[in-house]
Amino acid sequence: MERPRRLSVEFASVAFVLRVSAVRSIFSVETVCPVLAIIPVELTPAAQKFVLHWGEMGQAWGINRTMAQVHALLFVSPEALDAEEISRLLDVSRSNVSTSLRELITWGVVRRVHIIGDRRDRFEALKDVMETFRVIMAERKRREMDPTIALLENCVEEAKSGDSSEQYTREQLEKMLTFCRMVTGWYSQIDRLSTPSLLRLFQGGAKLAKIFAFAAGGTSKENEEADSKVGTE
Repeated sequence: MERPRRLSVEFASVAFVLRVSAVRSIFSVETVCPVLAIIPVELTPAAQKFVLHWGEMGQAWGINRTMAQVHALLFVSPEALDAEEISRLLDVSRSNVSTSLRELITWGVVRRVHIIGDRRDRFEALKDVMETFRVIMAERKRREMDPTIALLENCVEEAKSGDSSEQYTREQLEKMLTFCRMVTGWYSQIDRLSTPSLLRLFQGGAKLAKIFAFAAGGTSKENEEADSKVGTE
């Protein structure tokens, strides 16, 4: 079995000395010279599997493999990593890592952090899964759905100004436009929910499916499947 890769990461242990003046109510902060400690970091077999799979999923979603792997590595890493450390752990070029980090920062799922006494830029990913979901959904809407809706609106207007030969095309485009608007409208409503409310919505999905199945006169088989899902929650 392949042994996990090891890498030494430097962390600054910083002490702050506060002096309080009771008369003026002024705080003065003195930064004590940081003490650097060498802490071993391991990319465990489980972490390696997750990073590799996340890269494959990224490709399936149209995202660069290395970019997805960098995000996965930072997500499972307990501490912020610098570009050199990421390059060594993933065995990819430094330039490829730098490009991926810039794109991930643009997406909003990774941020740059600094440690006093260390001049290197370090990077960490959002750790909250629901918050990561929110950020990714918002960015995909901005990059994909919004331009698609704008294009469909333009195509429908052009089709309307054409002759009768474009009637079928116009009808199909209008159906697609209606669907895309419905999806983005649903997303806008969901995005207004707080994270706890959004989590409860996801957890209650089977119950909602059962309600809609009854309202739409669903078959007994559909209702039984909804009941079984509710029972597993």
